[in-house]
Amino acid sequence: MNFANQGIQEPQPTEMAPDIIIEGGTVMTMAEGREPLQDTSIFITDGKITSIQKTDHKGLQTVHRQVKKIDARDSIIMPGLINAHTHTAMTLFRGFADDLPLREWLFEKIFPAEAKFLNPETVYWCSLLGCLEMIASGTTCCIDGYFFQDNTVRAVHESGMRGLIAQGVIDFPAPGIKDPKDNIKVAREFIERWLGCSDLITPGMFCHSPLTCSEHTLKIAKEISQEFDVPLQIHLSETGEEVDEVIHKTGKRPVHYLEGLGLIDETLIAAHAVYLEDDELECLRKNRVKVVHLPESNMKLCSGTARISDMVKMGLTVGLGTDGCSSNNNLDLFCEMDTAAKLSKVMDNDPTSLDAGTVLRMVTSWGAAVMGLESEIGTLETGKKADIIVLDLNSPHLCPIYDPFSAIVYAANGADVKDVIVNGNILMKDRKFTLLDSDKIIREVRKISRNIRL
Repeated sequence: MNFANQGIQEPQPTEMAPDIIIEGGTVMTMAEGREPLQDTSIFITDGKITSIQKTDHKGLQTVHRQVKKIDARDSIIMPGLINAHTHTAMTLFRGFADDLPLREWLFEKIFPAEAKFLNPETVYWCSLLGCLEMIASGTTCCIDGYFFQDNTVRAVHESGMRGLIAQGVIDFPAPGIKDPKDNIKVAREFIERWLGCSDLITPGMFCHSPLTCSEHTLKIAKEISQEFDVPLQIHLSETGEEVDEVIHKTGKRPVHYLEGLGLIDETLIAAHAVYLEDDELECLRKNRVKVVHLPESNMKLCSGTARISDMVKMGLTVGLGTDGCSSNNNLDLFCEMDTAAKLSKVMDNDPTSLDAGTVLRMVTSWGAAVMGLESEIGTLETGKKADIIVLDLNSPHLCPIYDPFSAIVYAANGADVKDVIVNGNILMKDRKFTLLDSDKIIREVRKISRNIRL
């Protein structure tokens, strides 16, 4: 099965030359123990990194065969960022229901709005908008969970991004699924439909939470994920109220409840993970569960502050995500990095907590590990896939630079990204999109939003 079988035309980049040279920048490989490399060039062939070497300016001038060149002088070259938890199509609800507590926000605003306004068309166009926003701010890969996910797959594929796209599962009527009993069936069919269609897209399943999914649903979701060898996503211990309800319902704290159901293992991606006790953290560590930190969403909904520095010290694999635009309200991982680092310092009352290098790993090498793709992406190394971004340093807020790790986390923002490459395809060059029509996408989403009422 391939995308043509699904009625989807392969994206046609405006630039399709097989070879690219990114020349003359400071390379942040993010490989363990590697220091930044000054005046270095990266060579890309057939979607993979074939060489990282000191720039030979004379040699580059003598390259005879046709090759695309990206000028990275006065720039940082680094791995593309990985948004480890988002709901891309929720760009539709950006600013829709702000300044509310989570339960009221979710049950009285978001769920009713999704039931009324979500459909295949809105998910498609709003996912395209999310992809635009992510590409523009240096994100090359996302882990997404939502509804009508065939349309998110189409959008992510057309954008040229990489993604783990999961069909949402919840035990009451969901967008496009009137009978809750059909949620698991729809999710299974989604995985069957898209598995193996593209090396950029991995399908999966996303169980909303231990409260909104029954014990039976959670067990079946785990069995299906195991059958197809794909990760399973879940919101875990997002609020104290949620934890109390799980304890009241099951007699166990959420991690131990899920452990008893067989969900706690290396294929589980647990988002939020705010209210965890020591024994729960140890259970996650021992079973190699992947955790995703969402500081801005947690702050906005006043959900709490996760013990991320403790998780890192314990050796847990921790990624960083933005969540959806309804609870953030943007998809800029540079903003998220800055927030994550500073919030941890305040929480721990320690200025050394969650240093810049650690936070940068959360959106690169550790983010790749959350997806199980650490051997393919997340660092710039020979043989790895060419998911690369270039940051322009010619801005006042990026001068001077003494430590590039610090500059990226504490000073840079998404607008500093000038070039984006995924799998060897150029998605943005000099701030211009090569695959997506940004004007058309924004126009379509504005048209859709006129029908949305608070």
